[in-house]
Amino acid sequence: MIIKGLQKTTLIDYPGKVACTIFLFGCNFRCGFCHNPELVLEKNPGLFYTEEEIISFLEKRKKYLDGVCITGGEPLVSLREDFLRKIKELGFSVKLDTNGSFPERLQEFIDKNLVDYIAMDIKASRVNYSDVVNPLGKFDIESIEKSIKIISDFGNYEFRTTILYKYHDAEEIKKMMEWLKSLVEGRKMKSFYLQGFKNSGKFVDVSFSSEENVSEEHLNSLKSVADDYFEKVGVRV
Repeated sequence: MIIKGLQKTTLIDYPGKVACTIFLFGCNFRCGFCHNPELVLEKNPGLFYTEEEIISFLEKRKKYLDGVCITGGEPLVSLREDFLRKIKELGFSVKLDTNGSFPERLQEFIDKNLVDYIAMDIKASRVNYSDVVNPLGKFDIESIEKSIKIISDFGNYEFRTTILYKYHDAEEIKKMMEWLKSLVEGRKMKSFYLQGFKNSGKFVDVSFSSEENVSEEHLNSLKSVADDYFEKVGVRV
């Protein structure tokens, strides 16, 4: 497990919590529009944190932080149970961000009460998924589906999609929603967020440097498609 970054305070990454965010190195996907390309492509040991440094930081911030967000990359590539357990023993609530490609590890952490909130990225409709994520090695859409089912049965969760004009129009969102609905046997799911793509100028695939920022108007138009499928649908500009 390699800890690439630490955001010491965040008011937006963990709903309802004052938290910090831990970034783990490595991902099995190569989404061209990834906004954390340095977490995927660069290895500069001088920027890494040790587990001991993170735990020491958390011990000093117990009075000020409610939660810890663990993200990546894809944290389930390397996240260790003993590290999670140390965080929980300090009294923190844990939010896990995941791309959903490791359902067995996800279920294991849930069963051991080591996560309190899960956010899963839904990249595209089933038929377009592999083209969007550009996976390293063989891609298993069934693993994504298993994670969707696991998370939809979990108490505190959200699904979310980073919206790009290149990939996501009303028809695509409709396909996504119908796919998710089929996996949860028609039940209305809890929370879904549409996140607008922002051009930071640095991406895994340099061609995305010319991609336009997504407007709030476009996000709201897609929100109207998703509203019938979730108890709560939000827009993050």
